[in-house]
Amino acid sequence: MQSDQPSLLELQRAFAQELGNAAAGGASAHVIADGLAPQARLGIYRNTATSTLVGALRLSFPAIQALVGPEFFEGAARLFIEQSAPQSAWLDAYGEAFAEFLARLPEAAAIDYLPDVARLEWAVSTVLHAPDATSLDLRRLADSDVSAAGDMHFVPHPAVRLVHAAFPVDAIWRAVLNRDDALARIDPAAGPVWLLVRRTADGIDVDRLSAWQWQFTAALLAGHPLHAALGPTPPADAHALLATLLSAGCFTGFGRAQASDLPIPDLSL
Repeated sequence: MQSDQPSLLELQRAFAQELGNAAAGGASAHVIADGLAPQARLGIYRNTATSTLVGALRLSFPAIQALVGPEFFEGAARLFIEQSAPQSAWLDAYGEAFAEFLARLPEAAAIDYLPDVARLEWAVSTVLHAPDATSLDLRRLADSDVSAAGDMHFVPHPAVRLVHAAFPVDAIWRAVLNRDDALARIDPAAGPVWLLVRRTADGIDVDRLSAWQWQFTAALLAGHPLHAALGPTPPADAHALLATLLSAGCFTGFGRAQASDLPIPDLSL
């Protein structure tokens, strides 16, 4: 005889669904009242879960909160949480889609650079919490077959990201977090910017690159062989940039590249 009782997995799924949407029902039918309505019991869990996620977003996007104010940020965060349930128990991984959410939020349209600032903050957050890895030992590279250099590809360090923004978000981000009056002197139309975000022994570095430098770095981080990343007419400083990226610890390894049809990163926004 088939039982009418849900399985543990079914009950867990119903519980998760009702935490995200109070109107979903399902789980409350299996909650014992015991002096408190099932919906009220689930509401306690819902409020706790939402508050925890709002707190996680505050930690990942401090400049966004400073730009819009705590009340607006909490309202926007709660709307985001309703639309984007976490896919992992690791709270530092929650918020990847927040920038795109802000870009669609009508109430945030007055600050046109807000989504780009959020993209930078997310890159900073992911770099900050990326796993540790040993950077490439340059002596190994020096001992490699120089004749195969053009076919060489590099393994990216997990604590490196690139950000391409239409606004000077690095300057805006620093001014907001430093709480100085530099923000008033920044021209939002002074972009675009191409940024390299990486973790160092002292914290997080956000450095500007030229458009070509960004494209070259993006191609290497995507696994393209060196000759493809350089292109047919590389600028004179191409090998100096490669040396800078290597010495900065942007890669953990290297090897002979196989034929790749990966597209070279596009600079358009």
